[in-house]
Amino acid sequence: MKKTSTFLLLFSLPLLFSVYTLPVSAADDPESNMVWINGGVFTMGSAETESLITHNEGPQHQVTLSPFYISRFPVTQAEFQAVMGMNPSSFRGANLPVENVNWFAAIEYCNRLSIREGLTPAYVIQGDRVTWNRTANGYRLPTEAEWEYAARAGTQTPYYSGISVDEAGWHAGNSRQQTHQVGQKLPNAWGLYDMHGNVLEWCWDWLEDYSARARVDPEGPVSGTKRVYRGGAWRFPADYARSAFRFGNHPYLQISFVGFRVARNT
Repeated sequence: MKKTSTFLLLFSLPLLFSVYTLPVSAADDPESNMVWINGGVFTMGSAETESLITHNEGPQHQVTLSPFYISRFPVTQAEFQAVMGMNPSSFRGANLPVENVNWFAAIEYCNRLSIREGLTPAYVIQGDRVTWNRTANGYRLPTEAEWEYAARAGTQTPYYSGISVDEAGWHAGNSRQQTHQVGQKLPNAWGLYDMHGNVLEWCWDWLEDYSARARVDPEGPVSGTKRVYRGGAWRFPADYARSAFRFGNHPYLQISFVGFRVARNT
């Protein structure tokens, strides 16, 4: 890739910008699947005025992030099949987002893709124990903070499209109860698609409550019971696709509204 770019425990139920820097080349090569996101500072957590704010979307706090790459689209079924040799999805189609993927399968995909492309795998996997080598240049899941920083692309509204998500994402009100091909809705200002709706996306972090203290490149607690996923999905109301809305679930969850996208260090 070139530079630029059940119902188990389901609801353990997020993030806003104050200062940001545009990615240097998100628009330079729309054909690339990886987008360069410049580092910056933003305010993580829901504004008190945001509708239906939940208890663990606050308090707001300042987060500073280093630069990173993130994929323009969620991982598709064709991409997953090419790397993993199988397709677990319920809704079938090469350009549909892969789903029915648990967190561990997403981690394994990242490592295998890294090896295919001659990169250093980001993860050491020992059974249920996964260690992230932050110095590795291989593919990985975005952190929760990186995910929201990228999703917002400088916005402070509930969605990167404003106060309505219909033009930017697939949710229960417009999805016809199914996934849709990636890249069919409005991208954000940094050239990322499907950050709102279609499928939820696994992140690296264990789910934890926010604190008010400022953070630098946070990666979540060292242990927990639920891994974060973000972004809403075809099955859920539009409000669940807000940039700040948080979900978490057991990392072995496999269900037809959960997929992922990949990130990389610079």
